[in-house]
Amino acid sequence: MDILELESFLPYRLYRLSDAVSREFSEVYKDRHGLTRPEWRTLSGLGQRGTMTATELGEQSAMHKTKVSRAVAELERRRWLVRTPDENDRRVEHLTLTNAGLAAYREMVPLAQSFERELLAKLGVDERAAIVRGVAALERALEAK
Repeated sequence: MDILELESFLPYRLYRLSDAVSREFSEVYKDRHGLTRPEWRTLSGLGQRGTMTATELGEQSAMHKTKVSRAVAELERRRWLVRTPDENDRRVEHLTLTNAGLAAYREMVPLAQSFERELLAKLGVDERAAIVRGVAALERALEAK
């Protein structure tokens, strides 16, 4: 019987790496604003794109609709986003950051960029280039399916 060694199985290694990086970065926005990972992903998605629907947010951030829904509700409670019903389909709401939400997003952007720089600084120049190329190649390969 074959045994799958998880420690050398690429999908498992990528998952663990992604989770570790995400957890480390979550300390930045958790300490700063008390945000959860889904709330940060929602805030950053809207900060980047402007107005989105919950479905679009879920697709962009790879979050399940219940996580998106909870994050949207919390950001709305904080008055960081507003919902606007779609004129043609009342089941759809367009989500937009308020001025307070935009301010929080703008405060987090340089912190996120600094986190990324510090993370990549742990690698050599060739390693940085290789990881950027490798991740892009995997993304292309999976999109081609």
